[in-house]
Amino acid sequence: MKTTMKTTMKKPLVIASALCTLAVLSTACGGSGSTSDSAASKSSTTSTVPGAGTSIVNVWVGPPADTTKLPIGTSKVTLTGPAVGGLYACDGGMPNGGGAHAAGPWLDEVAGTWDLSKKISVEGDVAWPMASYSEVIDGDTRLITSNGLPIDEHTGTFPIASNDPAYAYDRNPNRIASNDVKVSLSITPSIASAPKCLGKGQIGIMKNGVSMFAPLDERNRDAVAYETQDSCDGHPQQSSVYHYHDVPSCLRNAAMGPSTVVGFAYDGFPIVVERNAAGDLPTNADLDACHGRSSPIELDGKTIESYHYSATYEFPYFIGCFTGTPIS
Repeated sequence: MKTTMKTTMKKPLVIASALCTLAVLSTACGGSGSTSDSAASKSSTTSTVPGAGTSIVNVWVGPPADTTKLPIGTSKVTLTGPAVGGLYACDGGMPNGGGAHAAGPWLDEVAGTWDLSKKISVEGDVAWPMASYSEVIDGDTRLITSNGLPIDEHTGTFPIASNDPAYAYDRNPNRIASNDVKVSLSITPSIASAPKCLGKGQIGIMKNGVSMFAPLDERNRDAVAYETQDSCDGHPQQSSVYHYHDVPSCLRNAAMGPSTVVGFAYDGFPIVVERNAAGDLPTNADLDACHGRSSPIELDGKTIESYHYSATYEFPYFIGCFTGTPIS
C-alpha cells in the first residue's frame, strides 16, 4: 500500500527524481569524509499509544540550558565510542581543514563556552521558489525525495560577501545549488547491536528538504559554535549542498508543541523538537549517548511510542551517533 504523507509546507510538493550521489552523501563543509559501517540489528519497540497528540507530556530532569554559556562541543568529540553529551565520529578530522578561520566574539575559548545570543548570521534574504520535498510511505518504506533547497525558508547570500560582518570570521566561498536526494528509510527502524559513528556529509534530512550534517566542521570542531550560518542556521559546502548542523532556529522556533517531527536521520529514526509544559527543550541529561530517547511522539498521523533523536541547544544538538544502521 502506498500512502503520500501530508506535510506542513504551504506549497505543493514535487518529487525529485534523481538519486542522491555518493559525492553528496560523503562530502562535508569543504572536504571529504567517511560513512558509517553497518551491523546486525535487533528490533526496537514501536507501538501505537491511544490518545491525541495533545496528551503527550514531557518532563525534564533539570533546568533549561543557559544559551549564553553553552559548552563548546569540540572536546566532546571521540573516535572510541558514544557518550552522553558527546559525538562519536568516524574520523579524526583534518587539522588544516576548512571552516571558520577566526573565533567570533560569541566564543569564550578560555571558559570553553559560547553565547548564542551574540552569534552573528550571514546576511541576505534569498528565496528558493523551486524548492521541493516529497515523503511517501510505500509498504514498510518511507521514500523521501528533495532537491536540497529549503521549502518556505529564505537563506543568506553565499558566497559570504567581503563586506558582510560574518566574513571576518568565516569566508565561506561556496554557492547554494539544487542537489537531488532520494532516500528509502524503514518506517520501523531497528536499534542496532551497537551504535554507529557519524561521518562527514549527509546523515539525515529535514522535512523542509534540507540535508542534515553532523555538527562538526572539517577539523572536528563544534560547527554550530564556530562556523557562521544564515538566519536559519544553514550554509553550503563546496559541492553547493545547503545544509544544517543542528535543528535550525527557523524550524525549532516554529515547533512549539510537545512533539514535532522535523526530519529523519538516515537510520530511519525521527528527529523531533520536544518541549515541556513551560516550552523548554530537553537537555543532554534527558537523552542517551546518541542524543535520543524512547517516548510518545506524533508521527504519520498517530501518537506512538518510539525511539527518536531530540533537538537541544547543547552540543551535539540533535544526534551524537546512529542508534540504528544508517543507509549507505
